[in-house]
Amino acid sequence: MFEPTAEQPQAQDLNAPSKNELKNAGQQELAAQKAATDVDYAAESYGQLPLHQSQSRPGKPRVDIVSLPSHVGDTVLLRARIHNSRAQGSKMVFLNLRQRTESVQALMIVSPEKVSKLMVKWAAGLATESIVLVEGIVKHSPEIIKSVTVGTVEIEVTKLFIIAGVETVLPFTVEDADRTEADIEVSGNQFNRVHLDTRLNNRVIDLRSHTNQAIFKLQAAVGDLFRQFLNSNGFIEIHSPKLQGAATESGASVFQVSYFKVDIVGNAFLAQSPQLAKQMAIAADFERVYEIGPVFRAENANTHRHLTEFMGLDLEMTIEEHYHEVMELLDGLFLSIFRGLRKKYQKEIQAVSRQFPAEEFKWREGPEGTLKLTFKEAVDLLVEDGVPREELDDIKTENEKRLGRVVRAKYETDYYIIDKFPMELRPFYTMPDPTDPTLSNSYDFFMRGEEILSGAQRIHEPKLLERQMRGQGIDPESMRGYLDGFRLGCSPHGGGGIGLERVLMLFLKLNNIRRASLFPRDPRRLEP
Repeated sequence: MFEPTAEQPQAQDLNAPSKNELKNAGQQELAAQKAATDVDYAAESYGQLPLHQSQSRPGKPRVDIVSLPSHVGDTVLLRARIHNSRAQGSKMVFLNLRQRTESVQALMIVSPEKVSKLMVKWAAGLATESIVLVEGIVKHSPEIIKSVTVGTVEIEVTKLFIIAGVETVLPFTVEDADRTEADIEVSGNQFNRVHLDTRLNNRVIDLRSHTNQAIFKLQAAVGDLFRQFLNSNGFIEIHSPKLQGAATESGASVFQVSYFKVDIVGNAFLAQSPQLAKQMAIAADFERVYEIGPVFRAENANTHRHLTEFMGLDLEMTIEEHYHEVMELLDGLFLSIFRGLRKKYQKEIQAVSRQFPAEEFKWREGPEGTLKLTFKEAVDLLVEDGVPREELDDIKTENEKRLGRVVRAKYETDYYIIDKFPMELRPFYTMPDPTDPTLSNSYDFFMRGEEILSGAQRIHEPKLLERQMRGQGIDPESMRGYLDGFRLGCSPHGGGGIGLERVLMLFLKLNNIRRASLFPRDPRRLEP
């Protein structure tokens, strides 16, 4: 038999593994060993929840962040947004959780049988502003956590689920939206400055900021205090139509809208105010009425204090002896609002003032009461301050602000009333002064040198009202329904209209009315 020599190669075993196969086998074995050590025993404790379609109602109690200090040692369940997060190695992640204006620190730490490395890694990758459902144990924090509002406790997270994720790139963070100009300047402009247009174009994110949550809580408070005062003084709330067949004040400042067949119904306009309806309610013996509702002004005014749609706080009441009864009630209303805001909402005022620092709003209390000037006295103050008298037939915006500075310096108040305006400056329904027909029984209220209420005694005598209409180029026939109420007999009455956003802007000194409007409308903005 032939025997191979040492020089001859032996026959190859075709079934023996190759070097690559041995290498792959080794890698697979290492992967298996790693998987064995990284078993995700927490897989049921985190992840995306199914779409919420009200599938069930297990009745598990939820808590608010603000109540957490009373739950130390308890396992709690809460819904919140991820304000920001920070991973610390592969075994720990810190989460700043936010509910409206309240926030708390949560931490997730790898622990046997509860929190896996994969769970921590997943939590660290969650997008800012995601809405999550958190379960965890409330514990005393070792020291006060200054980056959150509830800093005495923290949550050790054991379960974390996404309720709603973020599917787009954020235009800015809520932290950016809350930063002050001082913070940005101190940082050497390392922080992002979010300009007003950017905020308004992305209003949903902007409204989540601490400042805006406070602003709109205060806006709601103004409306609530307005209602409380008037309800306690015998007023009833009415709801007037916002589609009208005629302009309330002047055709130049109304929005005309398409309204079916014009030849049958006539033109339609968005209401400039509930003025006509309020007066008709007085003619219907309602005695004292108020309304909170939208007001539309088609004025192409791109200023810091004008909107094409705003919320009007309007009232009307009968007069027994003198129109100053109305003026004095309105004064009491404003003082009640100012006091209520300062007494009950100091936390919100301070939150706003952090981002918009300003001198505290001042008004006069005590026996001296609110400062009241006649239009002539206001003009005289401006002349003393150097304004030429010939420029003061009407006190325009620039001089209004100047008067505000003069009044604050001389009388130490930001709130005052001007009475007895020239008749030529007021709407057709304003009652003339009984001794000087060039003057009117009308008044404006001011905050920080800007008008926040315009009001007057109204004309309740139909023949005089018709003459005034014709004098301002208004055909009485175009407002027959309004005039008929007075032809049926109407009590002497007066009232006023307040701009909600303007009051809020000036009380907080926000410097732009758009910051006091949820979704502002002006000549350049109809979205969002």
